[in-house]
Amino acid sequence: MDWAKISLDKVKDTRKERVDQTAPSISDDEAQNLIKEYHPDYVGNERRIHVGPNADSDPFPMELADLLESDSPVPKNFEPTVDIETDVLILGGGGAGVTAALGLADSGLTVHLATKLRLGDANTVMAEGGIQAALGADDSTRRHFADSYVGGHGKNDTGLLRHLCEEGPAGIRWLTRLGTLFDQNDDGTFRFRSGGGTSTPRVLACRDYTGLEIMRVLKNAVMSGKTQLLEHDAAVELTDDGKDRVTGAVLWNTQTGKLVTVSARAVILATGGSGQLRLQGYPTSNHLGATGDGLILAYRQGCSLVFPGSHQYHPSGSSYPEALVGQLVTESIRSAGAQILNVNGERFIDEMTFRDVVAAAIIREVVEGRGIETPTGRRGVWLDTPLIEQTKGKGTLTHQFPGLIHRFKRYGIDPTTQPLLIYPTLHYQNGGVRIDTECRTERAGLWAAGEVTGGVHGTNRLMGNSLLDIIVFGRRVSESVRQNVPERGAVTLTRLKRYRDELSGLPHKPETTAPQLYPRVSGMKFELKEIPKPGPGAEASPDAVKSFEPPDPFASR
Repeated sequence: MDWAKISLDKVKDTRKERVDQTAPSISDDEAQNLIKEYHPDYVGNERRIHVGPNADSDPFPMELADLLESDSPVPKNFEPTVDIETDVLILGGGGAGVTAALGLADSGLTVHLATKLRLGDANTVMAEGGIQAALGADDSTRRHFADSYVGGHGKNDTGLLRHLCEEGPAGIRWLTRLGTLFDQNDDGTFRFRSGGGTSTPRVLACRDYTGLEIMRVLKNAVMSGKTQLLEHDAAVELTDDGKDRVTGAVLWNTQTGKLVTVSARAVILATGGSGQLRLQGYPTSNHLGATGDGLILAYRQGCSLVFPGSHQYHPSGSSYPEALVGQLVTESIRSAGAQILNVNGERFIDEMTFRDVVAAAIIREVVEGRGIETPTGRRGVWLDTPLIEQTKGKGTLTHQFPGLIHRFKRYGIDPTTQPLLIYPTLHYQNGGVRIDTECRTERAGLWAAGEVTGGVHGTNRLMGNSLLDIIVFGRRVSESVRQNVPERGAVTLTRLKRYRDELSGLPHKPETTAPQLYPRVSGMKFELKEIPKPGPGAEASPDAVKSFEPPDPFASR
């Protein structure tokens, strides 16, 4: 990193005086002004949409607005004929979907779980830092609630947040019984870490691959049960009974290129986030399939979205080397003592304040010329990881953060001796589908859980609450479905046809179809192997459908 030698020398020269330095303070008013002036949620390109339940009200990011006003990829001549019949259809193979499937294991209901990629390919495995739950001797669920409410700027749905915090300890015990190996102290008790915005150490972790460890045990458990897995089946539309109740889904099998219709008494939406929409051109920490599919599917059914313009830009996304741009550098690194520094080796923000404040502060430093520019033109600030080795002892980083060490050493960077260059990365979808405390959406027959939903985190999420969210509400949605599963209904595309009529009245019409399914940069997209035959009186599709076999993004693994 000779290109940054002058700045790196300043970081090294100031390290001794920074060891015992108090973090820069910021008042609540200053923090809010900083967010409003620099955070991408407030300075990005937004517009209102003119169809659906949020029409002419909330502003949406341009990229999401275009998708919501796009036509379905399902041909207009397609009439659904049931290929698979089940009691419960779960859409999404990440933490929330698999947890829901496990909760239904002894219900007597037949359960199918459909996932666009492979089981476990989800944002869950990308979560590194840990999972929060009030299990400490000096902690309480009320304290967890208060921290999360303040962190969410008081905009959290308090009913949802209460369940998150109160049911968190039981969720951790459930994970432990399944075999999750959380870090422990020498006496066998849980080891807790601090997190940004937490008033007491509350974060449980498994080194720096907590989400991967949780997904490991969930995946093993569901594969040992009776849940029928539909891998490589992407949900492209929800079906209804003609009277506004969701009754299944149309799936696109990415390997055969054909449409598959599933009839279900209950549908659980657990499709995750939308970071791969790359809002405003930001890099993302999200997995390949995080393209906001569930938002589109639910919205067409008349489900409103809460906080549609609220996203979390994680402060410490990698900005160098180019191969790691956007990948997460866990917040736990900062809780262990790594400091954030500008080009002059100066601290400019308390590293452990709320994520949106830290992200905005980093963007300010860069905008005002106090950032560092890479040879490829990217910019960022330093995360002084060697300081941890100096203050906590040699070997601390290697022991606590082996994933980080391995990832960067592949590119000739040793975090124990070299600071890392970071910049905010699009990390989490704060907003989403509106649900009640039983995980029911505004449309009968449709439930939702996990990152696809909105409300529990307000407009800013605390570290560790996302993994807790998928466990608490994954378990909760399964219980709700068990108690309220309706009778089977007809399978039609009445709601889609109605939505298409609304779209036809728009003065503008995006050329894309939605859900998008894959990042645009991947070149992968929805195309059928064969055109479905028109049903009686069906309108012919105006567009030719090409044969296309999308590449397997995981073939090299």
